Amino acid sequence: MPIKPAFTPEPAYTHGQAPRTAVLLCNLGTPEAPTAKALRTYLAEFLGDRRVVEIPRLLWLAILHGIILRVRPAKSALKYASIWTDAGSPLKVWTERQAQALQAAFHHHGEDVIVDYAMRYGSRNIPTQLDALKAQGATRVLVLPAYPQYSGTTTASVFDAVYRWGLSTRLLPEFRFINHYHDHAGYIGALTSRVRQHWAEHGQAERLVMSFHGVPERTLHLGDPYHCECYKTARLLAEALGLRKDQYQVTFQSRFGKAKWLQPYTEPTLIAMAQQGVKRVDLICPGFTSDCLETLEEIAQEAQEAFHHAGGEIFHYIACLNDSPQWVEGMRSLCLQQMGGWPLPTHQAQDLEISRQQALGLGAEN
Repeated sequence: MPIKPAFTPEPAYTHGQAPRTAVLLCNLGTPEAPTAKALRTYLAEFLGDRRVVEIPRLLWLAILHGIILRVRPAKSALKYASIWTDAGSPLKVWTERQAQALQAAFHHHGEDVIVDYAMRYGSRNIPTQLDALKAQGATRVLVLPAYPQYSGTTTASVFDAVYRWGLSTRLLPEFRFINHYHDHAGYIGALTSRVRQHWAEHGQAERLVMSFHGVPERTLHLGDPYHCECYKTARLLAEALGLRKDQYQVTFQSRFGKAKWLQPYTEPTLIAMAQQGVKRVDLICPGFTSDCLETLEEIAQEAQEAFHHAGGEIFHYIACLNDSPQWVEGMRSLCLQQMGGWPLPTHQAQDLEISRQQALGLGAEN
């Protein structure tokens, strides 16, 4: 006999319930604390995702649990400790602030939209937050990954988590998914504003390096569009800034393992620039919308040290979009575009509709 899915208990629902729209901002995730124990738990889930590491499963699990989780957690904990804040992980702090600011922006324009955030790995996971949105009456959910450029290793994994939640949910909301926004005007405009603000304060460097998170090169040959979308983002940003091709450089960071990843690699490129006589570099990470370990430790600390050690003089890391007003409005514009056709009543209209239904007895079971 076929196996029936074990449906989880549903939040209270009444026939005639007014529809509500929600946005779920999904980011990668973060350990609970900058400790080896917390990193071991987090890395086991993150690196155990088939989307993240695409090598034969049994071989990888043996490597992961037999070697990596015995060595890497302690080293990673030290890196996290160097950027940890009183409010916790920077990635969590900025993602939460983005969601709060986006919620405020919708409300400012009178649009009745619920905004929440979730993490693909670790606590505050996607299933938990989807349950929370249902409990708030959300009947339509727009899933907004924090990744501007699509990759099977990131964006698709977010969608996997949503689909798995649906397997055990009886009454599913209507879903829409944002695959990518690497060339969206609101995103490019926010990046442009971020760089121009930095230049207005510090002046313009000889080179602008645009460092994106790396992925194995084989993903490109297997059809992943990530590489091409990174280069399109870089080209559009350079054009918006009026840069010539010799004034900016695209690189890829965060290589893991011995396989060949997308090139050129960030740190070796910075070292080569310094050795060739480039004295000043500005670096921005357009693929990260929130500052995190990969930007604040790997770039602002390690990459900067490598550049200086090789003879470079001035290195400026340009912060991620975080909760900048330009990016908040960019997110709202992106969401409104993707929610086309979904009614977005004002708060007043929503309250009147609820009152009307209550007066007509539509909120009662029938």
